[in-house]
Amino acid sequence: MGKTATKISRNTYTKGELFGYLVGMFGQNIIYQVIAAGLVSVYLGTVLYIPAGAVGVIIFAARIWDAINDPMMGTIVDRTHTKWGKCRPYLIFFPVIIGIFTILCFVNGIYTNEGASKVLIVAWAAASYIIWGMLFTVCDIPLWGITSLMTEDQDDRAKIIGLARMAAGIGGIGTVIAFVPGFLKKMFEGKYNAMVGVDGYTQQMANNDTSKMAWIATVVIVTVFATICFEIAGLVTRERVPGDAEDKRGIIDNFKIMWNCKPFRQILISGVLRSPLQLLMLMAMPLMLYYYTDNAFENIGNLDGGKRIFKIALIGIAVFVPQFAAMAITPNLVKKYENKKIYNFFSIVGAIPYALIFVAYIVFKGNLLGWAAVVVTAVCIGLAAASMGGINVMQSIMIADCVDYEEYHKGYRPDGVFFSGQSFLTKLSGGIAAVIQAVVYAVVKFSDANLDNINYRLKQGEHFYNMDGGKYALAMFLLISIPIAVGMLLSALPMKSYDMTDADHKMMLDALVAKRAGKTADEIEAPAEGND
Repeated sequence: MGKTATKISRNTYTKGELFGYLVGMFGQNIIYQVIAAGLVSVYLGTVLYIPAGAVGVIIFAARIWDAINDPMMGTIVDRTHTKWGKCRPYLIFFPVIIGIFTILCFVNGIYTNEGASKVLIVAWAAASYIIWGMLFTVCDIPLWGITSLMTEDQDDRAKIIGLARMAAGIGGIGTVIAFVPGFLKKMFEGKYNAMVGVDGYTQQMANNDTSKMAWIATVVIVTVFATICFEIAGLVTRERVPGDAEDKRGIIDNFKIMWNCKPFRQILISGVLRSPLQLLMLMAMPLMLYYYTDNAFENIGNLDGGKRIFKIALIGIAVFVPQFAAMAITPNLVKKYENKKIYNFFSIVGAIPYALIFVAYIVFKGNLLGWAAVVVTAVCIGLAAASMGGINVMQSIMIADCVDYEEYHKGYRPDGVFFSGQSFLTKLSGGIAAVIQAVVYAVVKFSDANLDNINYRLKQGEHFYNMDGGKYALAMFLLISIPIAVGMLLSALPMKSYDMTDADHKMMLDALVAKRAGKTADEIEAPAEGND
């Protein structure tokens, strides 16, 4: 004590590195949405007509494997030591491989008239999806883990994580992939219509194969673009925080580290309880496609004299824009308020608008196509989406803090392992949400052959919102409201006694920065506001 404070420059990213990282995050999340919103939400069920129960089993099996695969990959990342660092090698070499397997997930049962059996189609769906998930993990963990290695400054880290969540949210534009094939079908109609009547090939088969080829063409175009963006993250970023020189921990050791670190354990438990939150994004496109357009998005300009497109745009804005706004302001909230309080605020208060979505559906008697109903629904969805954006940023910030916590107490940085926990949470949450969706779809029979019948009836002029007594529409609005509201409330319980205050973390980070600079903590002057 009594020594003069020395201002030590805290290593941090440049503006170019930040921009390149965000472009990569944007590309990665487009690819994620191609699979989540395209393959899982739409393609497997409504194009390949795989039963909802089978889709649920595939998703559940993939999530069971992730419980082992994600920490395993986190261990591999933490034991990686190259001239590029421990995260960058995976971001340089794997995006192209992920892009290839993304396309392969859709090349499934193309020629139904040649006898592609349902068993083979289901097997292809299961194998390709699980392999894709393993490859995606190889990059997802390093992509998030590198945020704690690009800077030593707490505010800069909160900033990059907040912006990363925004870039990921913008990458959510990949959800529109569900609409694009409808516009591309005409490119293939001539080829398949010419085959009708040949060897028993029917018009229904022609329509289905036309849809498949339109989807594949869409996926190829979108995936190539997204892969190029994804690759940029690995090429331009730099790791500025040193890792362990010799990391010999095995996967069992890392499982123990994950569980024994109390604040990280609390975040994991909270995230699992909040899993239904993923239903909002999982259901966004099916809801738009069926409820608001009667599965005829290509004809959207003809609905309600062209007014329907503005209603859909309002709902779409409500899903995405408030998310981005919450992601943008959350890093500033972190500077003023305790992390735990912000986290729990988003969890508890955010449950209310989710519940109100279903209330709105009941109040308007199941028909939410009028302007008043659209505005009320958009407000509820917007507030709900904002809570989702804020909670996602807080989760990443607090996981990065846990890496510092572990380095301070144990002397090593488990960036890969702890961010494998985030990767696992994202996929587990998506898996649980998909299983909930599959169960509800199976109960109301929005699946398999009956879905084919529903699509046919919609083409004949029926309306989705009141079809079969409105049970399909009821199921969709139930899925984006009540389970999520319950999950949000439950997720606040483990965080009530969160084991790391902001003051604790600041003390730990100051000590770590001082140690790297060869100083003592009391010799370091706090960094200036707005450090870039």
